[in-house]
Amino acid sequence: MATIKDIAEKAGVSQATVSRVLNQDATLSVSEDTRSRILRIAEDLHYQKKSRKTTPQPVEDFHKIVIFEWYTREEELDDLYYYAIRMGLEKQAQQLGYEIFRIFNNDDWSLIQEADGIIALGKFSPKTIRDLESYGKPLIFVDSNTLYLGHSCVTTDLEDSVITALEHFLEHGHKEIGLLVGQEETADATPLQMDPRQRTFQQYLTEKGLYEERFVSVGQFSTESGYQLMEQLIQALGDDLPTAFFMASDALAVGALRSLQEHQIAVPDRVSLISFNDTSIAKYVFPALSTVTVYTEEMGKQAIQMLRQTFQGTQPSVPYMVKLATKLTIRDSSR
Repeated sequence: MATIKDIAEKAGVSQATVSRVLNQDATLSVSEDTRSRILRIAEDLHYQKKSRKTTPQPVEDFHKIVIFEWYTREEELDDLYYYAIRMGLEKQAQQLGYEIFRIFNNDDWSLIQEADGIIALGKFSPKTIRDLESYGKPLIFVDSNTLYLGHSCVTTDLEDSVITALEHFLEHGHKEIGLLVGQEETADATPLQMDPRQRTFQQYLTEKGLYEERFVSVGQFSTESGYQLMEQLIQALGDDLPTAFFMASDALAVGALRSLQEHQIAVPDRVSLISFNDTSIAKYVFPALSTVTVYTEEMGKQAIQMLRQTFQGTQPSVPYMVKLATKLTIRDSSR
């Protein structure tokens, strides 16, 4: 079994740095390249964190669970949001003594046959969901509303998160507010509906008489897309660029921030930014990003508890959703 020492030697960093990255230490100042390299090596070596010796959990029957991701391994390393949720899943599963199998969307699915339950992390097409159902295992979804398909799920309160951010902007005198958001599709290239954050943004500002379609730009949930979208808006709008932007992910915000800085557009003096997710990178860009904090570890914990209920036969008689609140975390990128 791979150790922290093995990862440190391959990554060319100290064991302490590896340990802090793997434990998502928010106080650690390390480049995203180093962080990604450590996480990639840990994946390649199939490293699994050892459970800490804490108060023993009640003895339960041994269970094997599959964490089924809509991302490839490489894509997950570029999106710390889903990595953080998976760490929450694995931490809770290990505390309960469950054995964990990880299956990424480009992996062989055969391990599902050996599992007692499946937690599907991300967005999936109806076809993929039917394929997962065919295994006849208890099935929980995380970060996707699957109630209409008859499956319990864990989600985040996206709608109120957007309203809270917009109200903050309005309270600070912003009337021209823009949006950068991604358009997602599932791993099998099935387009998804409009992102709920975009829909809420449009509805809320329309009711206030403040919605301007020319201030909204849709791309991918990536740093590069954030950069390109902001470049296009700066060129198209010039001095009419909004005084505030809501970004639907930290990655989009990081790219947009780089574009603004290259054009010497001051943040937050000229343009205020509020992002979404509060991954570790949000604290370490300059200026540090104001962002909607999503409780990713708790999402994972709740999903494991829902699966545990099915193992114990105590699950509700109908599918249900656990929707977690968020928190607006104000830092230096907004005023």
